[in-house]
Amino acid sequence: MTTESMAVAELDDAARERLRRWRLVLGGEAADGTGCALGGRDAAMDGALAALYGKGDKPRTGKDRSAGLGASAPSVARWLGDIRTYFPSSVVQVMQRDAIDRLGLSALLLEPEMLEAVEADVHLVGTLLSLNKAMPETTKETARAVVRKVVEDLEKRLATRTRATLTGALDRSARINRPRHHDIDWNRTIAANLKHYLPEYRTIVPERLIGYGRASQSVKKEVILCIDQSGSMAASVVYASVFGAVLASMRSISTRLVVFDTAVVDLTDQLDDPVDVLFGTRLGGGTDINRALAYCQSQITRPAETVVVLISDLYEGGIRNEMLKRVAAMKASGVQFVTLLALSDEGAPAYDREHASALAELGAPAFACTPDLFPEVMAAAIEKRPLPIPDTI
Repeated sequence: MTTESMAVAELDDAARERLRRWRLVLGGEAADGTGCALGGRDAAMDGALAALYGKGDKPRTGKDRSAGLGASAPSVARWLGDIRTYFPSSVVQVMQRDAIDRLGLSALLLEPEMLEAVEADVHLVGTLLSLNKAMPETTKETARAVVRKVVEDLEKRLATRTRATLTGALDRSARINRPRHHDIDWNRTIAANLKHYLPEYRTIVPERLIGYGRASQSVKKEVILCIDQSGSMAASVVYASVFGAVLASMRSISTRLVVFDTAVVDLTDQLDDPVDVLFGTRLGGGTDINRALAYCQSQITRPAETVVVLISDLYEGGIRNEMLKRVAAMKASGVQFVTLLALSDEGAPAYDREHASALAELGAPAFACTPDLFPEVMAAAIEKRPLPIPDTI
């Protein structure tokens, strides 16, 4: 027994567990300094980690942590099965993304058996969409099934709260001055009648009642989602497509969904199925925000009742000054203009800070938005109140 092994044996259970975890993190090479040997399940976990995060691509032997996945579909399929056995779903998704980025395994996702083995998430959907044009027919149906599973999970998570939040915002945006009792907005009514306070009775005489209208089945608001489909916006495209479908299901909101790179594509007629929307996108390519906004501007018929949501990292390949003029013109006409640098859980990507600053000066501050915050952002825009901008943008 080595000196290091003897030292490990003398530790208590908590200390050994910490050492075990450090051994898995550091990889067992000569410099790790733990002296901790792994066996059984731990050794298998270490092998799965080594295949992805080890150095080089030679076969792993003994304590060597330098194995790789290579380009063999069978070895990748086995590895995908291993990581799903040893790690929780959230970790599996991270490791899959790292494998695609670090080891260039995107091409293997074009094989149906690979798609059936992976853990589906938003980032995998983004990768599949970027491979859409190269995807053989034998893989497309499997890919659609993977995308549909993710989309349906997102809809279950997001749809109910989004509809409830926006229905309330639509009701409040239709205020009336002769409300029924249960429709009275007491906060605004009290504020409007403070001058009628009677000190002797310690009460306010509400001479003017302010209430909420109730959103009818007619269209109350127009929403245009304008989505940058450059490669860095993949997760945002997925979430925006799901939200677009949810908004389109609400009778009081007329929803239009537009995607763009250097060209502009209107996918509104496919909003009943967000999977069709996603496969109608073309991730990658350049960016012409000005052209996209010109199209959106041409679709506005009721400016005061319209919300335009631009989702982009703002790297403009078109005419910058024209883009800013269009935003200014839309806002001057009464349009509520929202700029989101991303619609995802990852926070703000790299973005054009000069353009973001210029938009903020126009009253359209640009910020990253999580899917959970998006309903609140839309509700604020519908009610024409300040947007709930996160502290870190």
